[in-house]
Amino acid sequence: MSASPMNVGIIGCGVISTAYIRGATRSSHIRVQSVADIREDAARSQASAMGVGYATIDELLADPSIEIVINLTVPNAHADVSRRILEAGKHVYSEKPLTVSVEQAQALLHFAAERGLRVGCAPDTFLGASHQACRALLDEGRIGKVLGGAASFLSRGMEAWHPNPDFFFKPGGGPVLDLGPYYITVLVNLLGPVRTLTATASTGYPTRRIGSGDRADEEIIVETPTSYSALLTFESGARFTLDASWDVWKHQRSPIEIYGTEGSLLVPDPNFFGDEPKVSKRAEEWQAVDISAFAFGERNRTLRTGREVADHRSIGVVDMALAIKDARPHRASGELALHVLEVLLAIGRSARESQVVEIGSRCERPIPVSPGDNELVFEASNQPHPGKVA
Repeated sequence: MSASPMNVGIIGCGVISTAYIRGATRSSHIRVQSVADIREDAARSQASAMGVGYATIDELLADPSIEIVINLTVPNAHADVSRRILEAGKHVYSEKPLTVSVEQAQALLHFAAERGLRVGCAPDTFLGASHQACRALLDEGRIGKVLGGAASFLSRGMEAWHPNPDFFFKPGGGPVLDLGPYYITVLVNLLGPVRTLTATASTGYPTRRIGSGDRADEEIIVETPTSYSALLTFESGARFTLDASWDVWKHQRSPIEIYGTEGSLLVPDPNFFGDEPKVSKRAEEWQAVDISAFAFGERNRTLRTGREVADHRSIGVVDMALAIKDARPHRASGELALHVLEVLLAIGRSARESQVVEIGSRCERPIPVSPGDNELVFEASNQPHPGKVA
């Protein structure tokens, strides 16, 4: 394998681009060559602030030294921008969601396959230490056959702190499409694909009041459901309840609980890479799971609440770059992202139509990440091993 890093470009210079650039600077396998944005002043400013190159979108796509382009544009532009990247002969890694419709995602993957190019997609949090430790426990049969579980992401919403929260509460917004990709991606990594689901939805408050910024105290109209409850049945036969809401002030529910024939597993927040899982054998007390043997679990970011978290965004791009060099599958794949997108959209469809929805797409569980240190794990764990969750 070449020791030189693979050059990547970034299209879209919003807030999330900073996390990707910082992640790349910690890597010896990828390097941000240049950034671009339809707002050229934003791209110039970000390039200067982060110490990377600047280019127009056309210049970036024409740069022969760039092999992967990270698409960080707004969701409605993902399909068109990703296709332009592929037309330029470059691999694409997109921020979630892959596209805003299943049909767009299928067309994009077909277009890439015809050209021998790769599509990757966030989230990559499932590659972190806590979720890979949980994967290893399930694969070794620690809690026996998985029968079911529960997932929940419940809060009061973003209007208290976000200065312009309108888009969260318009069609295409809501808690499922915003945070759902993290939860469904982690569950598919742990358990495999979803087969069917049914869901209900409601709107808790007809209006919301902005709590910060220049528009503080302004009232906005809620135009999309803000609470969902779904029942997911996986190919393995496991049945999971999922509750997603922005109508909850306070709760004590775990992000993900998994119930097996021989015990139970508490899975940490899938929005981050670290934190401590807990496992029980049958009815015994909970035991903390040591995640230190796995990479990408160290805390490196402090949230506005003061909580310290492990945030290693961009490791999905690193794995993709190494997979290209090694001619092996990359883990945060387009097929995985397509399946997750279909599940998320099906939750909304089921709630609207009051019916069970069958998921048409399937994907393989990503190759697990072996224990080890930092990026070396992506070089060491190239082959799948049989799991025991079915």
